[in-house]
Amino acid sequence: MKAHTVELKADERIDQLYSQDVQIIQSPSCFAFSLDAVLLADFVRANHRHRLQTVDLCAGNGAVGLFLHDKLGGQFKEVELQERIADMAQRSIELNGLTDRYQVLNMDINDVFTAIPKDSADVVLCNPPYFPVTPQSQKNPNQYLAIARHEIKTNLAMVAHQMSGLLKMNGHGYLVHRPDRISEILRTLEENRLVPKRLRFIYPKPDRDANMVLIEVIKDGNPGGQKVIPPLIVSDDQGNYRSEVRKLLYGDEKK
Repeated sequence: MKAHTVELKADERIDQLYSQDVQIIQSPSCFAFSLDAVLLADFVRANHRHRLQTVDLCAGNGAVGLFLHDKLGGQFKEVELQERIADMAQRSIELNGLTDRYQVLNMDINDVFTAIPKDSADVVLCNPPYFPVTPQSQKNPNQYLAIARHEIKTNLAMVAHQMSGLLKMNGHGYLVHRPDRISEILRTLEENRLVPKRLRFIYPKPDRDANMVLIEVIKDGNPGGQKVIPPLIVSDDQGNYRSEVRKLLYGDEKK
Protein backbone atom coordinates (compact mmCIF):
# COMPACT_ATOMS: atom_id res chain seq x y z
CA MET A 1 0.00 0.00 0.00
CA LYS A 2 1.54 3.28 -1.10
CA ALA A 3 1.83 5.92 1.63
CA HIS A 4 0.85 9.48 0.81
CA THR A 5 2.28 12.68 2.26
CA VAL A 6 0.25 14.52 4.90
CA GLU A 7 0.96 17.44 7.20
CA LEU A 8 1.81 16.61 10.80
CA LYS A 9 0.79 19.00 13.54
CA ALA A 10 2.69 19.86 16.71
CA ASP A 11 3.42 16.87 18.96
CA GLU A 12 2.40 14.32 16.31
CA ARG A 13 4.36 11.40 14.93
CA ILE A 14 3.75 8.58 12.45
CA ASP A 15 3.84 5.04 13.81
CA GLN A 16 3.61 1.88 11.73
CA LEU A 17 1.88 -1.45 12.29
CA TYR A 18 4.30 -3.47 10.21
CA SER A 19 2.14 -6.59 10.06
CA GLN A 20 -0.59 -4.69 8.18
CA ASP A 21 1.60 -2.12 6.37
CA VAL A 22 -0.44 0.67 7.96
CA GLN A 23 0.82 4.04 9.16
CA ILE A 24 -1.06 5.88 11.92
CA ILE A 25 -0.72 9.49 13.06
CA GLN A 26 -0.30 9.53 16.83
CA SER A 27 0.09 12.10 19.57
CA PRO A 28 1.21 11.05 23.06
CA SER A 29 -0.43 14.13 24.59
CA CYS A 30 -3.70 13.50 22.76
CA PHE A 31 -4.26 9.91 21.70
CA ALA A 32 -2.20 6.88 20.72
CA PHE A 33 -3.53 3.42 19.92
CA SER A 34 -2.40 0.58 22.14
CA LEU A 35 -2.31 -3.20 21.96
CA ASP A 36 -6.07 -3.53 22.54
CA ALA A 37 -6.69 -1.96 19.10
CA VAL A 38 -4.36 -4.47 17.43
CA LEU A 39 -5.98 -7.39 19.27
CA LEU A 40 -9.51 -6.25 18.44
CA ALA A 41 -8.68 -6.00 14.73
CA ASP A 42 -7.09 -9.45 14.81
CA PHE A 43 -10.22 -10.90 16.49
CA VAL A 44 -12.51 -9.74 13.67
CA ARG A 45 -13.46 -12.43 11.16
CA ALA A 46 -12.31 -11.79 7.59
CA ASN A 47 -14.99 -10.80 5.08
CA HIS A 48 -14.00 -9.51 1.65
CA ARG A 49 -17.44 -8.68 0.24
CA HIS A 50 -17.25 -5.51 -1.84
CA ARG A 51 -20.58 -4.22 -0.49
CA LEU A 52 -19.68 -4.73 3.17
CA GLN A 53 -20.54 -1.80 5.45
CA THR A 54 -18.41 -1.43 8.59
CA VAL A 55 -18.82 1.16 11.36
CA ASP A 56 -16.15 1.84 14.00
CA LEU A 57 -17.64 3.52 17.08
CA CYS A 58 -15.36 5.46 19.45
CA ALA A 59 -12.86 5.22 16.61
CA GLY A 60 -10.12 7.39 18.10
CA ASN A 61 -7.43 8.00 15.50
CA GLY A 62 -8.92 5.30 13.27
CA ALA A 63 -6.43 2.60 14.15
CA VAL A 64 -8.80 -0.40 14.46
CA GLY A 65 -10.58 0.34 11.19
CA LEU A 66 -7.35 0.98 9.30
CA PHE A 67 -5.82 -2.24 10.60
CA LEU A 68 -8.74 -4.03 8.88
CA HIS A 69 -8.30 -2.46 5.43
CA ASP A 70 -7.12 -5.77 3.95
CA LYS A 71 -9.27 -8.09 6.09
CA LEU A 72 -12.66 -6.50 5.40
CA GLY A 73 -13.98 -5.36 2.06
CA GLY A 74 -16.34 -2.50 1.32
CA GLN A 75 -16.73 0.83 3.09
CA PHE A 76 -15.77 2.02 6.58
CA LYS A 77 -17.26 4.80 8.68
CA GLU A 78 -15.11 5.98 11.60
CA VAL A 79 -17.17 7.73 14.31
CA GLU A 80 -15.13 9.88 16.71
CA LEU A 81 -16.38 12.60 19.07
CA GLN A 82 -13.21 14.61 19.70
CA GLU A 83 -12.41 16.97 16.85
CA ARG A 84 -8.63 16.87 17.08
CA ILE A 85 -8.55 13.07 17.22
CA ALA A 86 -11.05 12.78 14.35
CA ASP A 87 -8.75 15.04 12.33
CA MET A 88 -5.84 12.67 13.05
CA ALA A 89 -8.01 9.78 11.81
CA GLN A 90 -8.83 11.65 8.60
CA ARG A 91 -5.18 12.39 7.89
CA SER A 92 -4.21 8.77 8.68
CA ILE A 93 -6.74 7.66 6.05
CA GLU A 94 -5.15 10.06 3.56
CA LEU A 95 -1.66 8.91 4.59
CA ASN A 96 -2.55 5.31 3.69
CA GLY A 97 -4.32 6.21 0.43
CA LEU A 98 -7.70 4.89 1.59
CA THR A 99 -9.98 7.89 1.09
CA ASP A 100 -12.07 5.93 -1.43
CA ARG A 101 -13.15 3.46 1.29
CA TYR A 102 -13.04 5.36 4.59
CA GLN A 103 -15.07 8.27 5.95
CA VAL A 104 -14.60 9.99 9.32
CA LEU A 105 -17.70 11.25 11.12
CA ASN A 106 -16.73 13.76 13.85
CA MET A 107 -19.79 13.29 16.04
CA ASP A 108 -21.18 11.87 19.26
CA ILE A 109 -22.18 8.21 18.88
CA ASN A 110 -25.50 9.21 20.50
CA ASP A 111 -26.28 11.03 17.23
CA VAL A 112 -24.96 8.38 14.87
CA PHE A 113 -28.35 7.61 13.30
CA THR A 114 -28.47 11.12 11.85
CA ALA A 115 -25.56 10.11 9.61
CA ILE A 116 -25.82 6.32 9.26
CA PRO A 117 -29.19 4.58 8.72
CA LYS A 118 -30.37 2.06 11.26
CA ASP A 119 -30.04 -1.63 10.31
CA SER A 120 -27.47 -0.80 7.59
CA ALA A 121 -24.15 -2.12 8.93
CA ASP A 122 -22.77 -5.61 8.43
CA VAL A 123 -20.01 -5.12 11.01
CA VAL A 124 -19.76 -2.73 13.97
CA LEU A 125 -16.54 -2.38 15.98
CA CYS A 126 -15.96 -0.61 19.27
CA ASN A 127 -12.99 -0.06 21.57
CA PRO A 128 -14.97 1.94 24.14
CA PRO A 129 -14.02 3.75 27.33
CA TYR A 130 -13.47 1.02 29.92
CA PHE A 131 -13.97 2.76 33.24
CA PRO A 132 -17.26 3.94 34.76
CA VAL A 133 -17.32 7.39 36.31
CA THR A 134 -17.80 7.25 40.07
CA PRO A 135 -17.00 9.66 42.91
CA GLN A 136 -13.87 7.55 43.49
CA SER A 137 -12.73 7.64 39.84
CA GLN A 138 -9.15 8.77 39.30
CA LYS A 139 -9.61 10.45 35.93
CA ASN A 140 -6.68 11.56 33.80
CA PRO A 141 -6.22 15.34 33.96
CA ASN A 142 -5.66 15.26 30.20
CA GLN A 143 -9.22 15.66 28.85
CA TYR A 144 -8.45 13.79 25.60
CA LEU A 145 -7.25 10.75 27.52
CA ALA A 146 -9.95 11.00 30.18
CA ILE A 147 -12.70 10.86 27.54
CA ALA A 148 -11.01 7.94 25.78
CA ARG A 149 -10.67 5.90 28.99
CA HIS A 150 -13.64 6.88 31.19
CA GLU A 151 -17.37 6.80 30.52
CA ILE A 152 -17.64 10.59 30.48
CA LYS A 153 -19.26 11.09 27.06
CA THR A 154 -20.67 7.60 26.49
CA ASN A 155 -21.03 4.32 28.38
CA LEU A 156 -21.48 0.60 27.89
CA ALA A 157 -25.27 0.80 27.63
CA MET A 158 -25.11 3.47 24.92
CA VAL A 159 -22.43 1.57 22.98
CA ALA A 160 -24.54 -1.61 23.01
CA HIS A 161 -27.70 0.29 22.05
CA GLN A 162 -26.05 2.05 19.11
CA MET A 163 -24.23 -1.09 17.95
CA SER A 164 -27.51 -2.98 17.90
CA GLY A 165 -29.32 -0.17 16.10
CA LEU A 166 -26.68 0.04 13.38
CA LEU A 167 -26.38 -3.68 12.70
CA LYS A 168 -28.48 -5.58 10.23
CA MET A 169 -30.13 -8.72 11.53
CA ASN A 170 -27.39 -11.35 11.91
CA GLY A 171 -24.73 -8.64 11.58
CA HIS A 172 -21.57 -9.05 13.64
CA GLY A 173 -20.36 -6.75 16.42
CA TYR A 174 -16.92 -6.76 18.01
CA LEU A 175 -15.95 -5.25 21.35
CA VAL A 176 -12.90 -5.15 23.61
CA HIS A 177 -13.45 -4.45 27.31
CA ARG A 178 -12.41 -5.23 30.87
CA PRO A 179 -13.01 -8.72 32.33
CA ASP A 180 -13.94 -7.28 35.73
CA ARG A 181 -17.16 -6.00 34.10
CA ILE A 182 -17.95 -9.24 32.24
CA SER A 183 -21.32 -9.97 33.88
CA GLU A 184 -22.52 -6.41 33.23
CA ILE A 185 -21.19 -6.51 29.66
CA LEU A 186 -22.91 -9.77 28.75
CA ARG A 187 -26.19 -8.71 30.35
CA THR A 188 -26.15 -5.34 28.57
CA LEU A 189 -25.40 -6.92 25.20
CA GLU A 190 -28.23 -9.44 25.58
CA GLU A 191 -30.64 -6.66 26.59
CA ASN A 192 -29.82 -4.99 23.27
CA ARG A 193 -30.44 -8.09 21.10
CA LEU A 194 -26.70 -8.74 20.78
CA VAL A 195 -26.02 -12.43 21.44
CA PRO A 196 -22.42 -13.12 22.51
CA LYS A 197 -20.98 -15.93 20.39
CA ARG A 198 -17.20 -15.87 20.82
CA LEU A 199 -14.97 -14.65 23.66
CA ARG A 200 -11.22 -14.49 24.12
CA PHE A 201 -9.46 -13.49 27.32
CA ILE A 202 -6.14 -11.64 27.16
CA TYR A 203 -3.51 -12.05 29.89
CA PRO A 204 -0.55 -9.68 30.28
CA LYS A 205 1.76 -12.43 31.62
CA PRO A 206 1.46 -16.16 32.43
CA ASP A 207 0.82 -15.63 36.15
CA ARG A 208 -1.48 -12.61 35.89
CA ASP A 209 -5.26 -12.31 35.77
CA ALA A 210 -6.85 -11.43 32.44
CA ASN A 211 -6.94 -7.68 31.79
CA MET A 212 -8.89 -7.65 28.49
CA VAL A 213 -11.70 -9.61 26.92
CA LEU A 214 -12.62 -9.68 23.23
CA ILE A 215 -16.27 -10.37 22.44
CA GLU A 216 -18.03 -11.14 19.15
CA VAL A 217 -21.81 -10.78 19.04
CA ILE A 218 -24.50 -11.49 16.46
CA LYS A 219 -27.58 -9.29 16.37
CA ASP A 220 -30.67 -11.43 16.96
CA GLY A 221 -28.47 -14.52 16.87
CA ASN A 222 -29.79 -17.86 18.08
CA PRO A 223 -29.34 -18.39 21.82
CA GLY A 224 -26.50 -20.62 23.02
CA GLY A 225 -23.52 -21.82 21.07
CA GLN A 226 -21.00 -19.58 22.84
CA LYS A 227 -17.30 -20.35 22.41
CA VAL A 228 -14.47 -19.26 24.66
CA ILE A 229 -11.49 -19.63 22.36
CA PRO A 230 -7.93 -20.23 23.63
CA PRO A 231 -6.50 -17.34 25.64
CA LEU A 232 -3.72 -15.06 24.50
CA ILE A 233 -0.81 -14.35 26.86
CA VAL A 234 0.88 -11.14 25.76
CA SER A 235 4.33 -11.34 27.37
CA ASP A 236 6.63 -13.87 29.01
CA ASP A 237 7.81 -13.57 32.61
CA GLN A 238 10.54 -11.12 31.54
CA GLY A 239 8.04 -8.82 29.80
CA ASN A 240 9.02 -9.77 26.23
CA TYR A 241 6.20 -10.14 23.71
CA ARG A 242 5.36 -13.76 22.96
CA SER A 243 5.42 -15.01 19.37
CA GLU A 244 1.72 -14.51 18.55
CA VAL A 245 1.81 -10.88 19.67
CA ARG A 246 5.12 -10.20 17.89
CA LYS A 247 3.57 -11.51 14.69
CA LEU A 248 0.51 -9.25 15.11
CA LEU A 249 2.76 -6.23 15.58
CA TYR A 250 5.63 -6.90 13.20
CA GLY A 251 4.50 -9.59 10.77
CA ASP A 252 6.61 -12.61 9.92
CA GLU A 253 9.86 -10.78 9.19
CA LYS A 254 10.92 -9.42 12.58
CA LYS A 255 11.61 -11.95 15.31
